[in-house]
Amino acid sequence: MGLLLAGLSVLIIGDSHLATPNYLISTLHDDLSRRGAVVHTLGICGTNAGDWLKVTPGTCGGAERIGAGKVTLLGSKAATRPVAQLIEQEKPGLVVVVMGDTMAAYDKPNFPKTWAWQQVTGLTGAIAATGTRCVWVGPAWGSEGGKYGKTYARAELMSAFLAANAAPCSYVDSLKLSTKGQWATIDGQHLTTTGYQQWGAAIGKAISTLPAAK
Repeated sequence: MGLLLAGLSVLIIGDSHLATPNYLISTLHDDLSRRGAVVHTLGICGTNAGDWLKVTPGTCGGAERIGAGKVTLLGSKAATRPVAQLIEQEKPGLVVVVMGDTMAAYDKPNFPKTWAWQQVTGLTGAIAATGTRCVWVGPAWGSEGGKYGKTYARAELMSAFLAANAAPCSYVDSLKLSTKGQWATIDGQHLTTTGYQQWGAAIGKAISTLPAAK
């Protein structure tokens, strides 16, 4: 039996993939809503996992969407909110973290494994301490090059790292949801509107098919 989303309160947090209208703040939010969930999405551009343990200003804006409402752009006021505080206030049945690209260090020769481990386990630990179920959504293939210097090899490395370290959160491997280059991008990392529609639908389906209980 799959995860029952009808009536479930879902909190989605993450980076720039949630921070612009027509990105996942629209497509994934809408998909989970159609499946019956009550969804709150908060995306802060440029954030790493550890930034969600305290109030951290965004470096390139952000956006928020509550339920059936429209996307609200946060502009210069964009900042994370501590995940424990968000959970205490909203008491969601599920937290979805969409993050990976910001921590993959595409522009660096080496992957910062120790730093990334501290980031990821800090956030998953804070969520786990509340007893709330969580899902971590890893990066999509995107396309190689662009201003972020994304490569398929580093995307694979980041995804494999998350798969090994995101527990107790369930892991949704976005690389398994499409083939390399299938979802077109505008800059190597961020997808086109069509790409975000396909990614959002694929994530929603993956979440809905997770086991009903741990």
